[in-house]
This record gives sequence, C-alpha cells and structure tokens, in this order.
Amino acid sequence: MHKVGENNMIEIASKPESLTIVENMIHEARNKYNVSEDLFGNMLVAITEAVTNAIYHGNKSDPSKKVGIMCSSDNNNLCWTITDQGDGFDYYNLPDPTAPENLEKECGRGIFLMKHLTDQLIFAENGRVVELNFRISNN
Repeated sequence: MHKVGENNMIEIASKPESLTIVENMIHEARNKYNVSEDLFGNMLVAITEAVTNAIYHGNKSDPSKKVGIMCSSDNNNLCWTITDQGDGFDYYNLPDPTAPENLEKECGRGIFLMKHLTDQLIFAENGRVVELNFRISNN
C-alpha cells in the first residue's frame, strides 16, 4: 500500500492495471484530509484522467516507462503532480471537445474535464508534468 503524505511520490508502470494504485491513493487522501464527497468525485475523475493521459499519450503504453504521482498538501490545498517520460505536447493548441466536429470522437475530453474539475490546472515541462490543485476545507 502506498501512503499519501507530505510530498510523497510514487512511480507506476505505464499499464492500465496501475490505475488501481492511483485510485487507492485518492481514497487514502480522501480519508486523511476529510475530503467532501463532491470533491472526492472531482479528484477521482481528474487525477485518473491525468494518469491515463500520461500512460497512453505520454508514455505510449510502454510498461518500461514510469508515471510519477505525488500528492502534497498546503493549507487548504491538495496538489497532485503527475509526471510522464514522454515527449510532451502542445497544451495551448488542443482541439475543442465541445466543437460539433469533435463531439463523436472517443478521446479528447480528458484535459477539458481536468480543467473543469480542478481549482487550478498547470502544465509544465512541455506537458510532461501536470499539476492538479483542489481546495479543501479543514472542518
């Protein structure tokens, strides 16, 4: 079991089965930081989308390449950082998934979802690193 703590990073193989490890980390963070049900749902979708993108698009499903996942907290913020070993991508020029010509496509909605489910989404290192920030309350 991987523990969620301050600046704790794990690495997973670039294969779909690795998503279970990520989902367990998200559940653990939910319990540790008393995350609301709504925020938990947003985190689960956004973070698994980011990791899925890292596995399939970043690392091209190469199991020898790793995806790094780090969860850290700062005041009322949970920050998830997902890193892949791919070539990166141009995150400024992505097709609009809500455009009529893209509505029937099977992919292309992950980043759109992440933008709408996080409080802040940051790309770095030519898209090889994505930071997903969620505001939490310490009630």
